[in-house]
Amino acid sequence: MPTQLTFAIPKGRILDEALPVMARAGVVPEDAFHDKSNRSLTFATNRDDMRLIRVRAFDVATFVAHGAAQIGIVGSDVIEEFDYADLYAPVDLDIGHCHLSVAEPKNGAASIDGASHVRVATKYPSLTRRHFEAQGIQAECVKLNGAMEIAPSLGMCGRIVDLVSSGQTLRDNGLVETSKIMDISARLIVNRAALKTDPRVAALVEAFRAEAEREAA
Repeated sequence: MPTQLTFAIPKGRILDEALPVMARAGVVPEDAFHDKSNRSLTFATNRDDMRLIRVRAFDVATFVAHGAAQIGIVGSDVIEEFDYADLYAPVDLDIGHCHLSVAEPKNGAASIDGASHVRVATKYPSLTRRHFEAQGIQAECVKLNGAMEIAPSLGMCGRIVDLVSSGQTLRDNGLVETSKIMDISARLIVNRAALKTDPRVAALVEAFRAEAEREAA
């Protein structure tokens, strides 16, 4: 029997949209996956040669890049943040749409920011630094994994860089967008070595590509 493929999928915002796409491409998790009380991270699927792992979005990219998983689904924000050489993103799934933006308080950034230096709370330090470097500004990134929106009001930073969907969370916390860094959608990702050596991975890529093209037609 061939080695099991491992398919990494993200917890959080993308998952609900990803599951129907996966089903149409032939990948369906076991019933236990949908049990909210189940704390397992590994699940069987309708395929004997495939299991799912459900992990944080940032970890999806890491598992796939290092070959612990051969295939996965993750937002393009995560792909760009890590820029792993061993990661290939062949299919835009056209789900999970949002954007990554800079935001600051309505009355302007705090005085802790200078003309050529800003302090920014974000979980995207690489993308944040690149964005500000392009403007000739040095960004000091304060790494947070959540609750970014309250950081300026607590004096931790003058700005944040975070995902924005409707923008309501920003408004509720007295923040306004000042610039967009990138538009985001979910992508199918694969490990480059696995794509070259395992025909099952190539077949999955084609199944997801066909599904994406069918939806776009």
